[in-house]
Amino acid sequence: MAHCSGSAMLLLPLLWLFLRSPSLAARNRCVDAAEACTADGRCQHLRTEYVARCLGRDAAAGCARARCHRALRRFFARGPPALTHALLFCPCLDPVCAERRRQTFVPACAFSGPGPAPPSCLEPLDACEHSGICRPRLLAFQVSCVPAPSASDGCSREQALSCLRAYAGLVGTAVTPNYVDNVSARVAPWCDCGASGNRREECEAFRELFTGNRCLDGAIQGFDRGQSPVLQDHSHSHQNPEHILLQVPSADGPLQECSLFSMLLVLALQALL
Repeated sequence: MAHCSGSAMLLLPLLWLFLRSPSLAARNRCVDAAEACTADGRCQHLRTEYVARCLGRDAAAGCARARCHRALRRFFARGPPALTHALLFCPCLDPVCAERRRQTFVPACAFSGPGPAPPSCLEPLDACEHSGICRPRLLAFQVSCVPAPSASDGCSREQALSCLRAYAGLVGTAVTPNYVDNVSARVAPWCDCGASGNRREECEAFRELFTGNRCLDGAIQGFDRGQSPVLQDHSHSHQNPEHILLQVPSADGPLQECSLFSMLLVLALQALL
């Protein structure tokens, strides 16, 4: 069973998300997502890195925001999307879960501040426009999350996947968004338009990319309903879990002594998804 155990380990972090409790409504999916990340070596390494940069001793003398943002970009760029996105978009039914979700990437350093009041949205927008990292990501987000009038949820299933990926790409940039409270799934950058002067229309248009975006809302709510394609589409960095299990390496062919074990895991995942 040596081949079998090695291949099965590839699927265990995904199964972890669904096997913690028999009732979806009774469990904290953000805790499940954190534990699944911990069970995956690459996810855990990258997560430990950003926590150290954003909260650990590296930030003891104050928030090292540039280093924190760099580590966050690495986490979402190099971590397994099924696990990093589960941490970012985990569905919540109570304030405790929602607050954990809001605190996912150390917002005291990565998102808000340094002052107690948010700045004008023109400040991060202008910074983004002059950043070779932020500007293309913001453009990708605008293109990917344009609401589709014909879609009931604001955008199609395929577009929802692209929208969530583009949103995750903004974390760790000048316009880093986050959940605005622990009683909803509303998101926005740390800014407002109260002091935007004669650029108020431009300011509000930028903020409404997040606060008034039906496609983004629908994509996040789609994840909340357990229907997010992020957990089902790993074409950019991973094979489909079924293919991973059904292509167990063997000297005599892909399916030998591990076939029954592999099929059972596949059937279990299909049933739970």
